[in-house]
Amino acid sequence: MTRDIYTRRESEARSYCRSFPTSFVKASGSILTDAEGREYIDFLAGCSSLNYGHNDPDMKAALIEHISADGVTHGLDMHTDQKEAFLTAFEDIILAPRGMDHKVMMVGPTGTNAVEAAMKLARKVTGRHNIVAFTNGFHGMTMGALAATGNSGKRGGGAMPLQGVTHLPYDGAFGEDTDTLKQIEWMLDNPSSGLDAPAAFIVEPVQGEGGLNAASKEWMQGIARLAKKHGALLIADDIQAGIGRTGTFFSFEEFGIEPDLIPLAKSLSGMGLPFAALLVKPELDIWKPAEHNGTFRGNTHAFVTARVALEKFWKDDAFQEELKKKARIVEIGLTSIADMVDGARLKGRGLMRGVDVGSGELASEICAEAFKRGLIIETSGAHDEVVKVLAPLTTTDEQFAKGFEILRDATRAALTETSKIAAE
Repeated sequence: MTRDIYTRRESEARSYCRSFPTSFVKASGSILTDAEGREYIDFLAGCSSLNYGHNDPDMKAALIEHISADGVTHGLDMHTDQKEAFLTAFEDIILAPRGMDHKVMMVGPTGTNAVEAAMKLARKVTGRHNIVAFTNGFHGMTMGALAATGNSGKRGGGAMPLQGVTHLPYDGAFGEDTDTLKQIEWMLDNPSSGLDAPAAFIVEPVQGEGGLNAASKEWMQGIARLAKKHGALLIADDIQAGIGRTGTFFSFEEFGIEPDLIPLAKSLSGMGLPFAALLVKPELDIWKPAEHNGTFRGNTHAFVTARVALEKFWKDDAFQEELKKKARIVEIGLTSIADMVDGARLKGRGLMRGVDVGSGELASEICAEAFKRGLIIETSGAHDEVVKVLAPLTTTDEQFAKGFEILRDATRAALTETSKIAAE
């Protein structure tokens, strides 16, 4: 099979295909199959867009039934039976049991759309322009969300000044001995710090692209306290860390906080379909009709699969209890990798974990060697130094065992290659 069409016709912006140079034709559960019939264990899961795996049979059946019955495909933001069913399930299964009263704002189909809506609404509610974001944060690629993103390579794509955001140090940014919360509090309390009063704080409880930095309970509670004290809103970006990835539906549940605005996307649809939403506390929902618009706000097909995902996985605690066991499997597997690399350390939380191997070159080589052996896995971090595991939450014990076996073999091979280069 020739792939000249990609180099000839697809934009140079393409990225993941450069790391995984094959053509995939089938996907089921945690397995991807390419055109040559080779199977790969998926430890990437669409960057946490496929938390329930590829082609969940119940979601697939419901979607096929909906399409076969000429169900609505695109309904703008009109009322439909599937929107009603999704909202009802989300209210009954997710919001009510957690004592949450947030309204659900349908936005454009990707996470950056939800972040843009959150930033706009925070500014509209408070009358302030400045938003505090954090080092190593990633919030999206449209201009507002990009301003809140820390990565210089991504920011460079904006090709113009990015404004309206102040970047402050995330939990642990300067090491364990430095309390960044105290630094932030000092800047907010000092009228000569140069920090404009913020409309909102936007924070990822676990930074996915930034290197799997996981904020502590105390730090997150502190940020929530500072937001309230200074009249700012708290935006918890749960696009990658949410929908079970850290072990609970929302990644902030164990912190005892209730964010004002919660952008959701990625696995919200349950099946990898484009779907994003912003959860908004009712008193903050001051939008005028169509003031924040979008042709594709609310994906009817995603309503179908998202409802099934909620009913199948979140109606009781069984799935959440299973995630605790799987998180332990991932921790043990990554510990075996860390033990092979001098100075390596584990990062992240739940099933959003990785190992910092200290070098982007080594991490990239490990992932490349893993792909040769049948494992899809990627890096993250400021220097791509973290080998990141985002396997589907439905991955079996056997698939985890095989995946980590491949990862250990890949790490040995990468270390050997690195030693050879150093010797030369």
